[in-house]
Amino acid sequence: MTVILLRHGRSTSNTAHTLAGRSEGVDLDDKGREQAESVIARIGELPVKAIVRSPLLRCERTVAPLAAALGLEPEVDERLSEVDYGAWTGRKIGDLVKEPLWSVVQQHPSAAVFPEGEGLAQVQARAVAAVREHDRTLSEQHEGDVLWIACTHGDVIKSIVADALGVHLDGFQRITADPASMSVIRYTAVRPFVLHVNHTGPALTAALAAKPEPSGDAVVGGSTD
Repeated sequence: MTVILLRHGRSTSNTAHTLAGRSEGVDLDDKGREQAESVIARIGELPVKAIVRSPLLRCERTVAPLAAALGLEPEVDERLSEVDYGAWTGRKIGDLVKEPLWSVVQQHPSAAVFPEGEGLAQVQARAVAAVREHDRTLSEQHEGDVLWIACTHGDVIKSIVADALGVHLDGFQRITADPASMSVIRYTAVRPFVLHVNHTGPALTAALAAKPEPSGDAVVGGSTD
Protein backbone atom coordinates (compact mmCIF):
# COMPACT_ATOMS: atom_id res chain seq x y z
CA MET A 1 0.00 0.00 0.00
CA THR A 2 1.32 3.41 -0.97
CA VAL A 3 -0.02 6.73 0.27
CA ILE A 4 0.75 10.15 -1.18
CA LEU A 5 0.51 12.70 1.61
CA LEU A 6 -0.57 15.88 -0.17
CA ARG A 7 -0.46 19.13 1.74
CA HIS A 8 -3.13 21.65 0.75
CA GLY A 9 -2.13 24.48 -1.55
CA ARG A 10 -1.07 27.88 -0.28
CA SER A 11 -3.88 29.48 1.72
CA THR A 12 -4.89 33.01 2.58
CA SER A 13 -3.71 32.29 6.12
CA ASN A 14 -0.27 31.23 4.87
CA THR A 15 0.21 34.55 3.13
CA ALA A 16 -1.19 36.48 6.11
CA HIS A 17 1.28 34.66 8.42
CA THR A 18 -1.45 33.57 10.82
CA LEU A 19 -2.10 30.18 12.39
CA ALA A 20 -5.27 29.07 10.64
CA GLY A 21 -5.84 25.90 12.61
CA ARG A 22 -9.44 24.82 12.24
CA SER A 23 -10.80 28.27 11.45
CA GLU A 24 -13.81 28.14 9.14
CA GLY A 25 -13.59 29.48 5.59
CA VAL A 26 -9.80 29.62 5.16
CA ASP A 27 -9.49 29.22 1.39
CA LEU A 28 -6.66 28.89 -1.09
CA ASP A 29 -5.16 32.08 -2.47
CA ASP A 30 -4.47 32.56 -6.20
CA LYS A 31 -1.17 30.66 -5.97
CA GLY A 32 -2.88 27.88 -4.04
CA ARG A 33 -5.53 27.49 -6.72
CA GLU A 34 -2.81 27.21 -9.35
CA GLN A 35 -1.10 24.56 -7.23
CA ALA A 36 -4.37 22.61 -6.95
CA GLU A 37 -4.74 22.56 -10.73
CA SER A 38 -1.11 21.51 -11.16
CA VAL A 39 -1.64 18.41 -9.03
CA ILE A 40 -3.36 16.76 -12.02
CA ALA A 41 -0.22 16.90 -14.15
CA ARG A 42 2.06 16.04 -11.24
CA ILE A 43 0.10 12.84 -10.59
CA GLY A 44 0.01 12.11 -14.32
CA GLU A 45 -0.78 8.49 -15.14
CA LEU A 46 -0.26 7.16 -11.63
CA PRO A 47 -3.12 4.76 -10.78
CA VAL A 48 -4.63 6.59 -7.83
CA LYS A 49 -7.60 4.60 -6.54
CA ALA A 50 -8.86 6.80 -3.71
CA ILE A 51 -8.63 10.28 -2.23
CA VAL A 52 -9.15 10.94 1.48
CA ARG A 53 -9.03 14.48 2.82
CA SER A 54 -9.24 16.66 5.88
CA PRO A 55 -12.67 18.26 6.34
CA LEU A 56 -11.26 21.79 6.07
CA LEU A 57 -12.00 23.97 3.05
CA ARG A 58 -8.41 24.41 1.90
CA CYS A 59 -8.04 20.64 1.52
CA GLU A 60 -11.40 20.35 -0.23
CA ARG A 61 -10.30 22.96 -2.77
CA THR A 62 -6.90 21.34 -3.26
CA VAL A 63 -8.19 17.90 -4.24
CA ALA A 64 -11.25 19.07 -6.20
CA PRO A 65 -9.53 19.41 -9.63
CA LEU A 66 -7.75 16.05 -9.34
CA ALA A 67 -10.87 14.28 -8.07
CA ALA A 68 -12.85 15.61 -11.03
CA ALA A 69 -10.13 14.52 -13.47
CA LEU A 70 -9.98 11.02 -11.99
CA GLY A 71 -13.71 10.64 -11.46
CA LEU A 72 -13.25 9.99 -7.74
CA GLU A 73 -15.36 11.15 -4.80
CA PRO A 74 -13.03 12.20 -1.96
CA GLU A 75 -13.72 10.71 1.44
CA VAL A 76 -13.56 13.03 4.45
CA ASP A 77 -11.76 11.84 7.58
CA GLU A 78 -11.78 14.04 10.68
CA ARG A 79 -8.58 12.38 11.88
CA LEU A 80 -6.71 14.10 9.03
CA SER A 81 -7.88 17.53 10.17
CA GLU A 82 -5.47 20.28 11.13
CA VAL A 83 -4.07 20.46 14.64
CA ASP A 84 -6.53 21.94 17.11
CA TYR A 85 -4.41 24.90 18.17
CA GLY A 86 -7.06 26.06 20.63
CA ALA A 87 -6.45 29.60 21.87
CA TRP A 88 -3.61 30.00 19.37
CA THR A 89 -5.98 29.70 16.41
CA GLY A 90 -6.04 32.77 14.19
CA ARG A 91 -3.13 34.51 15.90
CA LYS A 92 -0.14 36.02 14.12
CA ILE A 93 2.95 33.80 13.95
CA GLY A 94 5.06 36.81 14.90
CA ASP A 95 3.20 37.05 18.20
CA LEU A 96 3.22 33.31 18.89
CA VAL A 97 7.01 33.04 18.70
CA LYS A 98 7.13 35.15 21.88
CA GLU A 99 5.06 32.62 23.83
CA PRO A 100 6.96 30.22 26.16
CA LEU A 101 5.14 27.29 24.54
CA TRP A 102 6.70 28.12 21.17
CA SER A 103 10.11 26.83 22.22
CA VAL A 104 8.49 23.62 23.50
CA VAL A 105 6.79 23.13 20.12
CA GLN A 106 10.13 23.58 18.39
CA GLN A 107 12.42 21.63 20.74
CA HIS A 108 10.20 19.10 22.53
CA PRO A 109 6.98 18.82 20.49
CA SER A 110 5.95 15.51 22.08
CA ALA A 111 5.27 17.49 25.26
CA ALA A 112 3.46 20.36 23.55
CA VAL A 113 -0.24 20.78 24.31
CA PHE A 114 -1.93 23.87 22.90
CA PRO A 115 -4.04 25.92 25.32
CA GLU A 116 -7.68 24.81 24.98
CA GLY A 117 -6.53 22.58 22.11
CA GLU A 118 -4.77 19.25 21.60
CA GLY A 119 -1.25 17.93 21.99
CA LEU A 120 1.02 17.09 19.07
CA ALA A 121 1.42 13.52 20.36
CA GLN A 122 -2.36 13.18 20.09
CA VAL A 123 -2.23 14.54 16.54
CA GLN A 124 0.34 11.94 15.51
CA ALA A 125 -1.64 9.10 17.08
CA ARG A 126 -4.88 9.95 15.29
CA ALA A 127 -3.24 10.70 11.94
CA VAL A 128 -1.12 7.54 11.82
CA ALA A 129 -4.12 5.45 12.88
CA ALA A 130 -6.16 6.99 10.05
CA VAL A 131 -3.54 6.29 7.37
CA ARG A 132 -2.97 2.72 8.47
CA GLU A 133 -6.71 2.05 8.68
CA HIS A 134 -7.32 3.38 5.17
CA ASP A 135 -4.39 1.28 3.95
CA ARG A 136 -5.97 -1.88 5.36
CA THR A 137 -9.44 -1.05 4.06
CA LEU A 138 -8.27 -0.19 0.55
CA SER A 139 -6.08 -3.28 0.39
CA GLU A 140 -9.08 -5.45 1.24
CA GLN A 141 -11.30 -3.63 -1.27
CA HIS A 142 -8.81 -3.89 -4.13
CA GLU A 143 -7.22 -7.21 -3.10
CA GLY A 144 -3.66 -5.97 -3.31
CA ASP A 145 -1.48 -2.93 -3.67
CA VAL A 146 -3.26 0.40 -3.94
CA LEU A 147 -1.99 3.93 -4.50
CA TRP A 148 -4.07 6.56 -2.73
CA ILE A 149 -3.90 10.20 -1.67
CA ALA A 150 -4.39 11.70 1.78
CA CYS A 151 -4.78 15.49 1.62
CA THR A 152 -4.03 17.07 4.95
CA HIS A 153 -1.92 19.69 6.74
CA GLY A 154 1.75 20.43 7.36
CA ASP A 155 2.16 19.36 10.98
CA VAL A 156 -0.05 16.31 10.38
CA ILE A 157 2.10 15.19 7.44
CA LYS A 158 5.31 15.76 9.36
CA SER A 159 4.04 13.61 12.23
CA ILE A 160 3.08 10.76 9.87
CA VAL A 161 6.44 10.89 8.09
CA ALA A 162 8.28 10.91 11.44
CA ASP A 163 6.41 7.76 12.47
CA ALA A 164 7.24 6.06 9.16
CA LEU A 165 10.92 6.97 9.53
CA GLY A 166 10.99 5.61 13.07
CA VAL A 167 11.90 9.10 14.30
CA HIS A 168 10.72 10.28 17.71
CA LEU A 169 8.10 13.01 17.50
CA ASP A 170 10.64 15.40 19.00
CA GLY A 171 12.48 15.22 15.67
CA PHE A 172 9.50 16.02 13.47
CA GLN A 173 10.46 19.69 13.11
CA ARG A 174 13.39 18.49 10.97
CA ILE A 175 10.87 17.41 8.32
CA THR A 176 9.48 19.87 5.78
CA ALA A 177 6.04 19.81 4.16
CA ASP A 178 5.54 22.86 1.96
CA PRO A 179 2.14 23.89 0.56
CA ALA A 180 1.08 21.50 -2.24
CA SER A 181 4.03 19.21 -1.53
CA MET A 182 3.75 15.43 -1.72
CA SER A 183 5.40 12.95 0.61
CA VAL A 184 5.20 9.27 -0.29
CA ILE A 185 5.15 6.29 2.08
CA ARG A 186 4.84 2.65 1.12
CA TYR A 187 3.58 0.45 3.95
CA THR A 188 4.60 -3.20 3.90
CA ALA A 189 4.32 -6.16 6.26
CA VAL A 190 7.95 -5.54 7.24
CA ARG A 191 7.94 -1.77 7.85
CA PRO A 192 7.10 1.52 6.15
CA PHE A 193 9.39 2.80 3.39
CA VAL A 194 9.59 6.57 2.90
CA LEU A 195 9.99 7.08 -0.85
CA HIS A 196 9.84 10.85 -0.93
CA VAL A 197 9.47 13.86 1.35
CA ASN A 198 8.30 17.34 0.34
CA HIS A 199 8.16 16.66 -3.41
CA THR A 200 7.28 19.90 -5.21
CA GLY A 201 8.47 19.09 -8.72
CA PRO A 202 6.39 18.81 -11.90
CA ALA A 203 5.93 15.01 -11.89
CA LEU A 204 5.84 12.43 -9.13
CA THR A 205 6.25 9.35 -11.34
CA ALA A 206 10.02 9.03 -10.88
CA ALA A 207 9.63 9.02 -7.10
CA LEU A 208 7.46 5.92 -7.36
CA ALA A 209 9.54 4.06 -9.94
CA ALA A 210 11.34 1.77 -7.50
CA LYS A 211 9.76 -0.69 -5.09
CA PRO A 212 11.55 -2.22 -2.12
CA GLU A 213 12.68 -5.81 -2.62
CA PRO A 214 11.19 -8.51 -0.37
CA SER A 215 14.31 -8.42 1.79
CA GLY A 216 13.69 -4.76 2.50
CA ASP A 217 17.32 -3.98 1.69
CA ALA A 218 16.79 -2.21 -1.62
CA VAL A 219 17.41 1.48 -2.08
CA VAL A 220 14.04 3.11 -2.67
CA GLY A 221 13.03 6.47 -4.01
CA GLY A 222 13.87 8.30 -7.17
CA SER A 223 15.09 11.56 -8.58
CA THR A 224 14.08 14.88 -7.15
CA ASP A 225 12.79 17.55 -9.45
